[in-house]
Amino acid sequence: MIKISNLYKYFRSLCAVENLSLNISAGEIFGLVGPDGAGKTTTMRLLCGAIKVDSGQINIAGFDIIKQTEQARAQIGYLPQKFSLYEELTVLENLRFFAEVRGLKVEEWKPRCMEILEFVGLEDFTNRWAGKLSGGMKQKLGLAAALVHEPQVLLLDEPTTGVDPVTRQDFWRLIIRLAARGDVVVLVTTPYMDEASRCTRLGFMKDGRLLLEGTPNKLRAQLRGRIMELRGTPLPLLRRLAVQDPDVEDAQMFGDRIHLRVHIGAHEEITNRLEKEIAANRGMMTHLQVVPPQLEDIFMELSVMDSDG
Repeated sequence: MIKISNLYKYFRSLCAVENLSLNISAGEIFGLVGPDGAGKTTTMRLLCGAIKVDSGQINIAGFDIIKQTEQARAQIGYLPQKFSLYEELTVLENLRFFAEVRGLKVEEWKPRCMEILEFVGLEDFTNRWAGKLSGGMKQKLGLAAALVHEPQVLLLDEPTTGVDPVTRQDFWRLIIRLAARGDVVVLVTTPYMDEASRCTRLGFMKDGRLLLEGTPNKLRAQLRGRIMELRGTPLPLLRRLAVQDPDVEDAQMFGDRIHLRVHIGAHEEITNRLEKEIAANRGMMTHLQVVPPQLEDIFMELSVMDSDG
């Protein structure tokens, strides 16, 4: 459904997307994650034809985005980061506008719109002004507008940023239901690792490059046996002492605990050294053991890597 080959995009001297290649099939939810400025949104805009490719190829459902732009765009539903519908129109009027822009006739768009509004949970708000909707409801309306022409490719750029946790859960249930049909591919960018774990596959981007790609389980396996969880007080002291240990590559705060990325096989030596160092500095270590890696651990490892990887 989505085929990207050797994609490049420059903004003057800045290479925003560098040699990106991906193949994503129908039924997949592919998540793009990475720090701000990684190139995720630029990739989305290239895929939907909003900006021009400098070199490389993009095929959407069999159509070349450069040579067959309109045919490719007809296969795409796109939800940008910011709400971009018409706040002075009602929920139903917004959907009608986008349906008619897509060429749907009245006998087609009305039942289709009502079906979509029921799917996203807005069937009771057809006459409410879009500007009066909550943030989560606006995102659901945006999703409905992206789905009104039954696209085969759905591009979602950080669709749940700024909405409450319950709405995020509801939104992801909708995405999973869409992908489960098997005839739609979803490409989503997200800053939330709990959302990333729901994707079929993930790609980690930094500085315009795809550093790592695979299933969530495959990616977590990259750090198996290399993450230790440290608890105690005070946390800033524990972190400072941990990063000084020769077998600790990195230490990152995770709420009331610290995750250490360590050399394999050095667990016992690290435990003995840190226990002594922390006690000597009048700190307290209550817990230190190997734990299963999380996607956050992968994200932090790639985020601190230099551009040469």
